[in-house]
Amino acid sequence: MTRTSGLLERAGKVLIGNYARQPIVMARGEGSWLWDCDGRKFLDLFAGFGGCILGHCDRDLVAAVTAQAAKLWHVGNTFHTEPQIDVAERLNRHAFAGQAFFCHSGLEANEAACKLARLHGHNASPKRWKIISLSRSFHGRSLAMIAATGNPATRAGFEPAVPGFVNVEAENFEALSAACDDETAGIILEPIQGEGGVYPQSVDYMRKVRTLCDQRRILLICDEVWTGCGRTGKWFGYQHVSGEDGKPIEPDIMTMGKAVGGGLPVGIMYAKAAVAADLVPGKHGCTLGGNPMCMAVSRAIFDAIENRGLLARTAQLGEKAMAKLRASPAIAAKIRDVRGRGFMIGIELVEVPEKLVDKGLARGIVVNLTAQKVIRLAPALTISEPDWDYGVSQVIELIAAL
Repeated sequence: MTRTSGLLERAGKVLIGNYARQPIVMARGEGSWLWDCDGRKFLDLFAGFGGCILGHCDRDLVAAVTAQAAKLWHVGNTFHTEPQIDVAERLNRHAFAGQAFFCHSGLEANEAACKLARLHGHNASPKRWKIISLSRSFHGRSLAMIAATGNPATRAGFEPAVPGFVNVEAENFEALSAACDDETAGIILEPIQGEGGVYPQSVDYMRKVRTLCDQRRILLICDEVWTGCGRTGKWFGYQHVSGEDGKPIEPDIMTMGKAVGGGLPVGIMYAKAAVAADLVPGKHGCTLGGNPMCMAVSRAIFDAIENRGLLARTAQLGEKAMAKLRASPAIAAKIRDVRGRGFMIGIELVEVPEKLVDKGLARGIVVNLTAQKVIRLAPALTISEPDWDYGVSQVIELIAAL
């Protein structure tokens, strides 16, 4: 019996089967490479659903968590800790002027954002409590967030849906405008839809949504769980869209997860001060949210991305890879579209593939398939250029062999 088979046998007895796990037990990671417990090596082109934004065991993150582990782990949010303040200050520097609430995940950040939107509209007349979301969206798996998620399959089996969530067709501004009424508190959208198939919102659409929110006194919530922390080549996805004044449009509330913890459980709901003021003591909380160890790592992520110049590099290498995929004659007949920004790339296939992820693993690469036929690539921002070129070439060969 191999080490893998022994561990899989143990796992089958004690783990709930809610994940479609591969029969592989990962044991070690370094940069963009993974090794399983039997010594097989894989190039990681998906970075743990985008969470390992600096790759596996990055030197700065290891140093940050090690130093903090010797100082203070957890005291609860009845006290201040410096690492929380440091991270919130970095958000003020790299995003917009605002205030932060810390939790464990993007789901929790989205839940907090929708609660805050309702609180903000509570004293209006009539009361504002409805949240509008888009088709193909994904905002998490709590009962409220599956109601917000624009995918009926995600809601199946959990009916009746939590009331107050309205779903409209993505990129259909007329439908969005028509859905807004005097009870609408917020509009939540992903600058690039991740789970739905890597669909960037168009610049024109985003501008119109911001203007609509201003005109109708509706809060704009940008779900940056996938797009935050530099994945798209800018700090946040909304920054790809400028208003008439040439400056990036700004959401009223922004949510983060995945990359902001570098692989540790961190979620952030970040709001402009006038909106954040509604979240008074007793209205929301999180026992372990913003614990010093996670915050030390999050702080180090922002600093590493800035100090290593990873944003421009990510934008450049992402565009280069998408151009290579679009130009490859070997796969031209098998792909319908290549879309994304930076290191958030979706390759839509013409036909639904069989066991594509398995075939990728057999080639030694980790990729993801979403929306049945969209291959997702989301490597660490630190992946070396030779490894990235090799990985994209392997993806081309993988598609060509389908």
